Amino acid sequence: MSTRSDPPTRRSAGRLPPPEHESYLTRRLLRRFLVAGILIAVLTGVLTGTTAHDHHLTAAAMAGSVTISPLPDTPDASPATQISFLGVSPGEISRVDVVGDESGTHAGRLESYSTGTGASFVLARPLTQGEHVRVSAQVDGHAVSTYFSVARWVTYDFNQPTPPPASSSSTVQSFMSAPDLHPPAVDVTTDAPGGSPGDVFTAPNNGAGQWGPMIFNRSGQLVWFDPMPAGMFAMNFHEENYEGSPDLVWWQGYIADIGVGYGADEIYNSHYQKVAQVRAGNGYQADLHELDITPQGTAFITAYTLVQANLSSVGGASDGVLLDPIVQEIDIKTGLVMFEWDALGHITIKDSYVTVPHGATPWDWFHLNSISLGPDGTILVDARNTWAAYDVSLRTGRVLWQLGGRQTSFKMGTGTTVAYQHDAEWQPDEEITIFDDGASPNVHTQSRAITVRIDPASHRVSLINQLEHTPALLTASQGNDQVLPNGGSFVGWGQDPYFTEFSPTGRTLFDAHFPVPGQTYRAYLLPWSGTPTGTPAVAAESTGSGTATVYASWNGATDVSVWRVLVGSSAADLSPITQSSKNGFETAIPIATNEPMVEVQALGRTGNVIGTSPAVDISSS
Repeated sequence: MSTRSDPPTRRSAGRLPPPEHESYLTRRLLRRFLVAGILIAVLTGVLTGTTAHDHHLTAAAMAGSVTISPLPDTPDASPATQISFLGVSPGEISRVDVVGDESGTHAGRLESYSTGTGASFVLARPLTQGEHVRVSAQVDGHAVSTYFSVARWVTYDFNQPTPPPASSSSTVQSFMSAPDLHPPAVDVTTDAPGGSPGDVFTAPNNGAGQWGPMIFNRSGQLVWFDPMPAGMFAMNFHEENYEGSPDLVWWQGYIADIGVGYGADEIYNSHYQKVAQVRAGNGYQADLHELDITPQGTAFITAYTLVQANLSSVGGASDGVLLDPIVQEIDIKTGLVMFEWDALGHITIKDSYVTVPHGATPWDWFHLNSISLGPDGTILVDARNTWAAYDVSLRTGRVLWQLGGRQTSFKMGTGTTVAYQHDAEWQPDEEITIFDDGASPNVHTQSRAITVRIDPASHRVSLINQLEHTPALLTASQGNDQVLPNGGSFVGWGQDPYFTEFSPTGRTLFDAHFPVPGQTYRAYLLPWSGTPTGTPAVAAESTGSGTATVYASWNGATDVSVWRVLVGSSAADLSPITQSSKNGFETAIPIATNEPMVEVQALGRTGNVIGTSPAVDISSS
């Protein structure tokens, strides 16, 4: 179901407009949002007064626009933090002094970023928890300084989610030639003409079958699957461009019972080979919610820190336990932290819509779940539990404006208010897409994917587009809205394991789902071409009286057109007997033969052999 106030204007699935419009739209965004940001910053300064934080930012701005992380006034920096200097040549940084009021002066070494845009001062020993730290340095001959406080970390035994339900032939796929693969079944209920080309990228979890990154086509047939070890999750599976090539990326690790992850982000090429791994720095582990790779070879990721905090202002304990989300920009090649932002240092905990829990249970007051790169040196940070998205300056870390929530910077038009939302993403034409869960606890009657537009002149937010599932779904967590090149949308419904493609006019073109209670964090419709480095798989089952069925598959191979079957008396003496067009992930091919051995060859679109399986014994398969 679609509700539109004007014709669709979204043009591409990327974060920037097509090349012919890029400069024009970028100038428009810069002009309009800089004006809005300046107005909000000025109003904020008038109302609250200038702080020491502002003085330090001014000093940094005079020194070649360097950004130092931890940012000034950070209340809970890691004891294992680096001191990051971003925005200058590494050779311009000198005389770094780090002094803790308890731990004293710290030695360290400068390590340069592969991008040539700065360096991190890596401390020789950790800071002391709870202390205050002052940093000073020379940058291009100018003195710069910052200060921050170190967190008091809390140890908490998180519970692992419950194991998956029992599987059956109706809920799980199985293959003769690939007996180790058991992904959940896919039920395609709609596949109408006019749909966008591509395959569905998602990572099933919490349901029947194995969990892991998975690609399936519009017919529901498996293309590629990589099962995770028992107890491990894969999340946020999609495609990113890294070093000039389209790669598969996903997060994998363990998830706590409060919905945050502890693991790392993986980058695999089109041959399904691991080319890089993105880990959080400063003593943290990468969280599941975001991985956004930039053209410069850096990655924006999320992480979480568990700290002691005074929660008495919101009805909690003075020594309460709080989950503070972290944004990091990581230099992929070196693993160094280039930029770090924490929510607690910039957003008041009173903005949360989540009640403080009793006892020692950590309070997930913010729940950061997406980062979207803006065209004007900002990131759009979305927070489920404050019902808001924040435009954050990558230069200063300041929140320039807030969309939604208790302290929204704008007048929210009809239909633009969200609750427990996910995946706030910048789109061309000054639009933002949001997956509005609206539930847990229930606030709306159904979940929806919406597009809004901010008018800086009137400080008003308008609803441009609204997409809802038929029949209605009200999902308690997760979900995303991917804008397709034709202006339509591909929506993943999160905790409800549904995937829907909408046309630009809101008509349902594709709808599929996993068996309940399975779920997926996000889902995407993307073009993909994969060529595995291994060999095809084959199994053969005798059906008696000189007949057999041969089963052929090749996990991840997208260029196979035909399977050729060879039989013979031994692996060294095989001849072609028949061939069959590829039919789904696994193709069953009946043959008539009394020979004991069989193998298959994968033929490409031009009839060339692109892969050959090992030979197997029909009688023992």
